[in-house]
This record gives sequence, C-alpha cells and structure tokens, in this order.
Amino acid sequence: MSKPKNRAEELLDELIKDKSPEDLLGNEGLLKQLTKSLIERAMQGEMTHHLGYEKNSSLGNNTGNSRNGKSSKKLKGDFGTIDLEIPRDRNGSFEPSDHTKRSDTFYRLR
Repeated sequence: MSKPKNRAEELLDELIKDKSPEDLLGNEGLLKQLTKSLIERAMQGEMTHHLGYEKNSSLGNNTGNSRNGKSSKKLKGDFGTIDLEIPRDRNGSFEPSDHTKRSDTFYRLR
C-alpha cells in the first residue's frame, strides 16, 4: 500500500509535469522563480509585522510610518543571481531578516 501524497507533493507534481531539466533548473527556471516569489512574499509578511497592519489598512493612517514602495536588489544564492523587489518603509527602519541591507547573499537552506 502506497502512502497518500500530501498537498505539497501534489502541487509539486503538477508544477513539474512535462518540464525539462532546463525548465526547472535553468537560468530562468522554475526553482529560481519560486525562490524569488517565496523571498518576496516573506518580506511582505515581515513588513506587515514590522508596521503592525496589513497593506491598505486604515489602521496605518497617521501612524508615522507606512509602506514606501520597493527598491531593487540583486542577491546571489545557490542557483545564481535573483533580482528582488525589497519593500521599504518611510522611516527606513525595515530590514528583512533573510539578509541585511548591505549584504548581497542570502542563506542556504540546511
């Protein structure tokens, strides 16, 4: 009897179906795209936590700090360079936890 697949395995099967190694691991492959999306999504969550309110929430009115666009940054990792959009806040106090403002590398999963 085989073990039933969990949701993550089902999604992964769907994503890699009919893909070549280049489609998955190439310079603009799925792995790189997913890594970029995951890092950017995590930083948006960190910004929400940092500010204490969701994007576009009226709770942010007159707080003295708010989202202030994004800046571009190139990060080097295990599978090449990834161009990221780093969220900014008006006070300049937001610093994502996966890297520092002056770093150009991100950590490997161990």
